[in-house]
Amino acid sequence: MTTHVSEPGRSEKTHGSGWLVFAAVLMIFGGIMTLLGGISAIAEDEVFFKTRNYVYELDLTGWGWIHLILGILITLAGFALFTKGATWARVVGVALAGLSMIANFMWLPYTPGWALLIIALDVVVIWALCVAPRPLRD
Repeated sequence: MTTHVSEPGRSEKTHGSGWLVFAAVLMIFGGIMTLLGGISAIAEDEVFFKTRNYVYELDLTGWGWIHLILGILITLAGFALFTKGATWARVVGVALAGLSMIANFMWLPYTPGWALLIIALDVVVIWALCVAPRPLRD
């Protein structure tokens, strides 16, 4: 919790900094999007690529499960960050956003627009978690 001074001599307890709330909302949103991408890959797990001479079939079930689990973890970490704002939730948030960036970088050949959007969200989440002031102890 941080202390916000609204009038001279009077302070109010606020829930957290705006950057932490912003990062938490983006983590929840990005986690749900990653979760939906994972469900999509599990449901439609066969993708066909056509080249000049060959047609390749790829199975995306493994990547779908990775995105599904990562999306659930990111969403839960976002809620933990939103409710607690603790240092451990920030560290977990940065780590999970980094893992999500790596997973979506590997996902680029399959859905480039979606993957670039999630990578951009993850960059903003990491930035917001790193620049937010530390919570004050009571």
